[in-house]
Parts: sequence; structure tokens; C-alpha cells
Amino acid sequence: MQANNLECNKPIGVFDSGVGGLSVVKELFRQLPGEEIIYFGDTARFPYGTRSAERVRAMALQDANFLLGFDVKMLLVACNTASSVAMEYLHENISVPIIGVVRPGAKAAAAATRVRKVGIIGTRATITSGSYQAALHDFDSRIASFGAPCPLFVSLAEEGWTGGEIAEMIAGTYLAGLKAAEIDALILGCTHFPLLRGVIGKVMGDGVALIDSAESTVHDVGEFLEKEGLLRTEPIANHKFMVSDAPERFKEIGDMFIEEKIDRVIKVILDD
Repeated sequence: MQANNLECNKPIGVFDSGVGGLSVVKELFRQLPGEEIIYFGDTARFPYGTRSAERVRAMALQDANFLLGFDVKMLLVACNTASSVAMEYLHENISVPIIGVVRPGAKAAAAATRVRKVGIIGTRATITSGSYQAALHDFDSRIASFGAPCPLFVSLAEEGWTGGEIAEMIAGTYLAGLKAAEIDALILGCTHFPLLRGVIGKVMGDGVALIDSAESTVHDVGEFLEKEGLLRTEPIANHKFMVSDAPERFKEIGDMFIEEKIDRVIKVILDD
């Protein structure tokens, strides 16, 4: 099926609670370089992982509605916390197609595990929501899942402390229970965590597959766009990066996440 050019050439809207969603944008640039991206990072209300589910749902809907103002053809919820607790609410209230990071990550982990033991690391909200656990069970009811909240990983990633003694000590403490469970696949259930892939892999060992939800999510986005005939046919106008606070800080950290220069970050204010 081929949609009309007007639909095809609309941008993809991506939102996250802050800068971490740029790890998903990096994958979009790699896997779908022909697509135009409109990104919103809700840095004024970061982090979402410490908020109640009700509050996260309200903020996620506000973020989504903001991006709809740019006439996007679909939404990608790059925030694991929002994907964990707000997807059903968003589907009920948003008309464009929406893809989150939880189910694609769980699907990749279910395919990767051989002993049917999968670990999940993320924010407290993501882990306590049970979303990854439920999705894993949907793909294979025989999988045993083990969750571990790792809130300090977010700060380590943003400060650039992605290796060394301190990062290894914190990772060793957080991941000890998962090592004891003898998992063979570990979902990096936060968009910040791929920056710590090296230290996480060192602690867990070579026998554990590290599952980056960004890779599998963007793969699913590509499959969806191709199936619906929505792959962009015109040259990209320009990507847009917007935040609700601290654009210079976002730009500084964002360059590290995306591994290329972000020329301009626009500050916008959402009614709260």
C-alpha cells in the first residue's frame, strides 16, 4: 500500500522526558536516514521515572499533543517510563499511529534468550510497572524475568561517567542480583543506559546479550512505515530539536548521545 505523498513526507514525532531519547534518534538516523525527525525533550519536568503513573500519563499526553501540532505522521515514545505506563492512554487519546520502546525491546530479548531468563534494568517506574515483564510473557510465557531499578545510571550517563571505578562499582551493586539469577539477556530499559553498555557488559560478562530497545524499536518503525507505504519520498527539510528547559545543557549532552553536532535547540514552554 502506498499512501499519498502528503502523508509520506510528514515528519516522525519523537518525545522523551529529556535527552536520553536521542539514543533512539541516533538509531532513526542510522536505520531510516531518509526520515525527518521532530524531537521534544521535556527537560523542565525530567525525570519521569520518579513520578506517579497518573502524572506520567498526563505529561505524555501533553508531549504527544504538542508534537501533533507539527503534523507528524506518527509518534515514537522514546521514554521507557512513558512507554511503560502511558501507551494505552495515548492510544485512546491520539489519532496518529504510536510506537513505544517496551514491546520491541521485549520481543528482541525473547528472541535472544536461550535459557529463558531475562533481566530488565530501568527507572523505578519502569520496573515497578511490570510492563517489560508482561510483554516478555506475551512473547513467551515460559520466560522468567528479573527486574532491577538502576536510577543512578541516568546521572552517570549525563555526567559522562560511563566507565571507570565508580561506574563499575555502582553497576556491580545494581547488577549483582541479575548475575546471581544467571540470565542470558538483559534489556537496557532506559534510553540513557546504552551509554553504559561497556561497563554493564563488563559486569555481566560475555554470555549475556544486551538488548537496546532503541535498535528494535526503530526496526519496528521502519517495518510499519514500509507496510503502510509511509516511507518519505522527498528530501528532508530539517530535523527539529526542542526542549522545555535548559537548551544549552541539552545540546551539550545531546552531542554525546547522538554522536554528531546538534546545530540548534529551541526552548518551548508547555502549559502545566
